Amino acid sequence: MTAPTRPRYSATAICLHWVLAVAIVSAFAVGLYVEDLPFSPQKLKLINWHKWAGVTILALSVLRLAWRLTHRPPALPVQVSLSMPGWQMLAYHATHHLMYALFFIVPLAGWAYSSAKGFPIVWFGVLPLPDLVGKDEALAALLKEVHALAAFALMGLVALHVAAALKHHLIDRDGLLDRMRPGR
Repeated sequence: MTAPTRPRYSATAICLHWVLAVAIVSAFAVGLYVEDLPFSPQKLKLINWHKWAGVTILALSVLRLAWRLTHRPPALPVQVSLSMPGWQMLAYHATHHLMYALFFIVPLAGWAYSSAKGFPIVWFGVLPLPDLVGKDEALAALLKEVHALAAFALMGLVALHVAAALKHHLIDRDGLLDRMRPGR
């Protein structure tokens, strides 16, 4: 007799989750790295990669949100629902909602910042994107801060999300992480 299978996310949801996770962490790392580089062709190249990653993250986030709105996630395992304190359930939902919001806020603020600085985005060097705002140095300074603060907030939530997933997997051993693990 085989053990009953636990409800899992769809292959599409799992793929979008992990591709976005890698893209977001990579874009953040490149953004941090490039910040302190002296002006050079290498810095310009990395800034463009960072912008391309941001636009790609935005596009994937639209796809992920559309998928999420049209495909219900699997129910939490009964063991998790019964054992998770109310504050953890609240934190679980709040973290997910805030991460989804920041999936849009971070790249849109970066795009608007680039526009306000007068540096257009040409996605992968092929597709010119429209400016979101006109050139404005004061607005650019504000948008740079919004972009940075939102990116750090997103990374904080990602760290919290990872810590919670690892806690459920390593300490609680309740199978929650299995719902999003690829290849199972």
